[in-house]
Amino acid sequence: MLPPMNRQKTKMTTVSSNLPLNRDSGAMHLNWFSLRFTGPRAMLEEPFLRDHVIRTLLHVRIALLLGTLMYGLFGMLDALVLPLHKHIAWLIRYAFVCPAILATLAATYIPRLHRYLQPIKSLLIALGGLGIVLMIIIAPAPVNYYYYAGLILVFIFGYSFIYLRFLWASLSGWIIVILYEVAAFLTDTPVMELISNNFFLISANIAGMLVCYATEYSGRRNYFLLHLLSQEQRKIQEANEQLELRVAERTRELELSNRQLTQEINEHRMAEQERQHLEAQLKQAEKMETIGKLAAGVAHDLNNILSGVVSYPDILLLDLPENSPLREILLIIKQSGEKAAAIVQDMLTLSRQGMAEKKVVNINKTIDDYLNSPEYRQLRANRPLVRLETDLQEELLNIKGAPIHLAKTLMNLVNNAFEANLVEGTVRIATRNSYLDQPREGYERINEGEYVILTVSDTGIGISAEDVSKIFEPFYTKKKLGRSGTGLGMTLIWSAVKDHGGFLDIRSAEGRGTTFDIYFPATRQEVSAKESLFTLEDCRGTESVLVVDDIPEQRDIASMMLRKLGYTALAVASGEAAVEYLQDKKADILVLDMIMAPGIDGCETYNRIVKNHPGQKAIIASGYSESERVMEAQRLGAGEYIKKPYTLDKIARALRTELNR
Repeated sequence: MLPPMNRQKTKMTTVSSNLPLNRDSGAMHLNWFSLRFTGPRAMLEEPFLRDHVIRTLLHVRIALLLGTLMYGLFGMLDALVLPLHKHIAWLIRYAFVCPAILATLAATYIPRLHRYLQPIKSLLIALGGLGIVLMIIIAPAPVNYYYYAGLILVFIFGYSFIYLRFLWASLSGWIIVILYEVAAFLTDTPVMELISNNFFLISANIAGMLVCYATEYSGRRNYFLLHLLSQEQRKIQEANEQLELRVAERTRELELSNRQLTQEINEHRMAEQERQHLEAQLKQAEKMETIGKLAAGVAHDLNNILSGVVSYPDILLLDLPENSPLREILLIIKQSGEKAAAIVQDMLTLSRQGMAEKKVVNINKTIDDYLNSPEYRQLRANRPLVRLETDLQEELLNIKGAPIHLAKTLMNLVNNAFEANLVEGTVRIATRNSYLDQPREGYERINEGEYVILTVSDTGIGISAEDVSKIFEPFYTKKKLGRSGTGLGMTLIWSAVKDHGGFLDIRSAEGRGTTFDIYFPATRQEVSAKESLFTLEDCRGTESVLVVDDIPEQRDIASMMLRKLGYTALAVASGEAAVEYLQDKKADILVLDMIMAPGIDGCETYNRIVKNHPGQKAIIASGYSESERVMEAQRLGAGEYIKKPYTLDKIARALRTELNR
């Protein structure tokens, strides 16, 4: 902490450095009577007054405290010279003047009263003098002739110790002189004593005024000189800055010359590095494009093939009795097909052409389901020495996501964690709520917001810094022969996290383990209740349905399902055929495949049909995601969208919902 004078200089520099320079920089410009800054220095008055209060505050407090003690101690003199009137004198001292001094002391601790301290202190000096004047009035002659000496002490106190400014001190001094003259008149003071007392009293007052004038003048001059000093310091600082700018400019010129020389040496090397970088980027882009096309094409074909595996068991189960031994076999076939369809969905996710339907889910439920799954039991059987620890936060917030992809992401992370422990170790799964009030830097920049964090960590071999930057590239894997892994698992994790609007952070050290933190945006929506199992009676119908699909197997499967449900099903192989069929015939509802080649797609087919049959009901089916073409068809009036392969419950619900709409 700076001492008072240093604080004054610091504040002086801060206040006055912004004041404009004046050509008459050596003149102080004070009013000779009031000592206020005038003319071009008038702007210094307010900062000077604030500085004066701050600089003298401690001295004033000490002086007021000592003044209280001195004024009170003179009560002993009252007891000696005024034995019969001492109680009145004490009343004046201890009930009138001393409390006033202490009240002024208290005012110095109230910042909002600092601007009024000068008039308050002036009033205090006048009150102190009034107290002595009252004692002169009550004291008997000739004792009262000598009490004027106390007024001289008040002058000394007011003109010097409490730092009254000249005008305020002079005002209170002359008030005391006038009060004494009134008291002398009331007490019939003899002429000689009056002349003598006035001589000393007025002389002391004038001397105090001169001292106070000189003190204030000196203080203002010191403040002014500090102001000039700060201006000169600013000039020096500006000169230094100009010099530094010139040095910096010359330095930049030299550096530019050096860089030009260095650039000539490094041009060939930089050009070669740029060529290699561009080649790597091109190869990466080509690789990703090839992977995307391959994944999309294979996924589309597999969806068509899987339709038989998923859909035919549904049809056969309708005709089997409840106690048939074949029911369990058919259910296994159906479940296997659905798992294969989930893998197809992963491939579509990788190619960015498919995304499972999102709904409100709770990550803790996803973890519980996985830990009770056959896949996890098989993993534990293969790695019996690896321990699993869980730390799942209660009242975890929900997220909006695709349960299939979330489960696949969790399974891939846990599989990798178990495999990272070559023989034994620990895998930990944790969840927690978190709110980031500002972006956080990690493996990637994580935006502020409310998140549910899924953490999967292991104590295994860890990942090198070089590999961390590459692990999400397709087909990049460090797994050895005999261990699982296609090189797509981490890519699918990254893709799923991004599809959910999330972020991923990685902390790893070779030989110590790896921690994955996945930040999923939280939602305050509640998990919806499980859908009730439908009955065939609820979804049966007798309406006519036109199936439009370019794949014969898809037409056959859809038609068989519809007939099992009681509908009259007809099928055509293209959009053009559907438009032509409906020229002179009718169908209560259409099942439109979105992607049909060659020829028009489902959206264009529906657009042409509604021109001739406004309000024609239809549902959309596709092996891909809900694309812009699907949404365009729905804007034209089409109903629900369902994903292939067909299942009996999906197509039955969608048809009945649209027909009842």
